[in-house]
Amino acid sequence: MDFTFTEDQLAFKEAISRFLKTEVPPEVLRDICDTEEGSTSELRQKMAEQGLAALSVPENQGGLGMDDTAWSLLTQELGYYAIPDSMADTAYVASGLLTALPEGTQQREQLLEMIAEGSIRIAVVHGVNPLVVDLHLADKALVEHEGEVHLVSREQFDCERNTSIDSSRRVSRLNFSASSASKIAGADDGSGVWAETLNRGALAVAGKSLGLAQRMLDLSVDYAIQRKQFGKPIGSFQAVKHKLADVVGGIETAKPTLYRAAYALANGDARADLYVSHAKLACCQAAMVAARHGIQVHGAMGYTWEADLQMFMKRAWALQASWGTAEFHRQRVADDILADGVAIGPQYTFEG
Repeated sequence: MDFTFTEDQLAFKEAISRFLKTEVPPEVLRDICDTEEGSTSELRQKMAEQGLAALSVPENQGGLGMDDTAWSLLTQELGYYAIPDSMADTAYVASGLLTALPEGTQQREQLLEMIAEGSIRIAVVHGVNPLVVDLHLADKALVEHEGEVHLVSREQFDCERNTSIDSSRRVSRLNFSASSASKIAGADDGSGVWAETLNRGALAVAGKSLGLAQRMLDLSVDYAIQRKQFGKPIGSFQAVKHKLADVVGGIETAKPTLYRAAYALANGDARADLYVSHAKLACCQAAMVAARHGIQVHGAMGYTWEADLQMFMKRAWALQASWGTAEFHRQRVADDILADGVAIGPQYTFEG
């Protein structure tokens, strides 16, 4: 069994990384924070032109047909550059939800084609994730209601705006009235689809958190090299080295959990809930450690607007409860590993 990424997946990741490095430097992020909408249609369109919107749309609908493993790489890039846009919510989470619905479902094929073109923004509203990023900008919303799948247009719902510690992140609650006209799938089809959607949403957050952790580590290392005390770079002091080593350890420990979860989702593993929750917990923890130690390396100035670190730190904090709190995911892990007769041990990791 080959667990390495394909050449296409790695090439796409590198292309997106180069694009984001050029298009979204920290000064651009600051400018976006100052906008009313917290997003730019120009940036989103450019990302779509790079193929990001079409990544997991089936080839029959004009997409590239890649699976969750490719997104485990790309969400890290979106996190590393703290992209203030809900592209992954549409291109990954909404696309996966629509693809999982039965063929012939109302507007399914049309919406998938529009996602691939980058001409639509779709918000996904799940009970475990009531605060939705860029909901106020969405053209459509896919809403979970008692296991059913409802599709509503922007004029059919209201947004209750909420503030976030991350000033680049605009989140809202959705208010709408479910009806037979908005329902596109019943609970029989919808329950399984929503379970997968929850996992994809959580996996996207895990990947972004891991990317944020790596960016905060890189910023902290650069600062530790440049900042001097007693005539020496502070990075030469053992206490600083230990903190940065802790961050590296957290990142390297979390990476396999992310890739294992993506593999499980892509291959319909029965224990995907366990692997996704493990990845969400490990990756978010890595980001929190990177933020805490990054602040300690930078000193009090790390909190200030002028320091790049604060943008990535605040995003990591904001993502902690997105698509399930730590308590929610710990409970899912406990429900699996404490169940009667559960298969636990290295021999079961990739059974079959």
